[in-house]
Amino acid sequence: MQIDSVLPRPAIALGLLAAAGVLAWQLALTPQVHLASASGEDARACPATTQTQLSCEPLANAPGKVLTTLLVDFPPRAYTPAHRHPGAVSAFVVRGRVRSQMQGLPAQDYRAGQGWFEPPGELHLFAENPSASEPAQLLATFVTDEGCGPLLIPEDH
Repeated sequence: MQIDSVLPRPAIALGLLAAAGVLAWQLALTPQVHLASASGEDARACPATTQTQLSCEPLANAPGKVLTTLLVDFPPRAYTPAHRHPGAVSAFVVRGRVRSQMQGLPAQDYRAGQGWFEPPGELHLFAENPSASEPAQLLATFVTDEGCGPLLIPEDH
């Protein structure tokens, strides 16, 4: 007995398409392995990022809110572990490439001129410079409650 005599071809195709969709959805929701783990390096052995605060100004049109900008430098292979931010963040890659992953989303590579948004309190699983030779730089703009820090809340595991 042939399978197409029991099920019509469109039903078989639809079943295969549905299975592929479920698999793709699961992969998208699975945290990606960052470069340090993939290469066998311990994340603590990776270089750290450095931050330079460029400004911290009260927002006149949003009482109680502050706009802070940071320049974040990623040496080659630099890595930041899971963390959250107390306010909204807009990140813009100035140079190089930064790989980033927010909880529930696949890891993405961002190149100079590209960026992403992080809602307040969302879990940022990691950010890293995947290059072994080129530095990367990111401009981060935060909108937070009064005060200029702390802007990064480490995620305890």
